[in-house]
Amino acid sequence: MFAKRSNGFSALAKPSAMETMVARRAHSMSIPASAKDRPNPVPDSLEVLAEARAHWADHCATCHANNGSGNTQMGKHMYPPAPNMRLGGTQDMTDGELFFIIENGVRFTGMPGWGGSGHDEASATWKLVHFIRHLPKVTAEEESTMEKMNPKSPDDLKEEQEEQEFLNGGQIHEHTPHDHH
Repeated sequence: MFAKRSNGFSALAKPSAMETMVARRAHSMSIPASAKDRPNPVPDSLEVLAEARAHWADHCATCHANNGSGNTQMGKHMYPPAPNMRLGGTQDMTDGELFFIIENGVRFTGMPGWGGSGHDEASATWKLVHFIRHLPKVTAEEESTMEKMNPKSPDDLKEEQEEQEFLNGGQIHEHTPHDHH
């Protein structure tokens, strides 16, 4: 009846087709119909996409990648792995479903609930929904811009500093405020 698992309950294993189907069905049933039918109240615009892109790069890309592929150290090693948000599994969801997931998270996955009680948080979430819709069309230029906004570890910061020192001929050029009298 159940397939024997030689790797126990390792998070490194790929979810089986049955696990994936059951998880998707349970997840779909957990979102209230009223949430599924909610339209996005934030008009889409280039400004909205720019704000959401910056938020995504700083808060979401660690797991989901700048391009939404989920191909990151964190995303690949979750169980289940972070989804490729450019594909139908995510893109076929309604705006209301995406909003609900961002606000409430998904149990038994690495997706936390980011919901707050304030209007500004809800507005930011609706903007992210627009950006998620944009993920299949993210350009190389957008990804490059986002890389500059991604959080950096102490090792990354040290590497950037060493690279800058090398480019400056071994000299550190710090910007110091000038006294103006």
